[in-house]
Amino acid sequence: MKAGIHPVYKVAKVICACGNTFETRSTKELIKVEICAACHPFYTGQQRLVDTAGRVERFKTRFGKTDGKMVVRVPVRREIKKLVSAPAAKKKVLSTAPTKKDEKAAKKSKTKKA
Repeated sequence: MKAGIHPVYKVAKVICACGNTFETRSTKELIKVEICAACHPFYTGQQRLVDTAGRVERFKTRFGKTDGKMVVRVPVRREIKKLVSAPAAKKKVLSTAPTKKDEKAAKKSKTKKA
């Protein structure tokens, strides 16, 4: 490893939104987190919802309107109009390169001469 290019690895203080603090090592001196092991539902065994921008409340209001029943949506039928198009016109070849027709004709003429 080259000397002088790596950041300094020092003791860092971690502060959680719940108020819990602990020390670890990092390149930053202060780290702020929203959830730690002391307040995370997986580790505490409590069902606690972390509300991000009112999404949990919005879900509860929408779910409350259905009284917990499953709502079945009726699919919307759309009539698809079939476009009838004219057959494509033959494209003009603007190249002097031989085409497949020319190759087939050349093969036939070679076999007839031989």
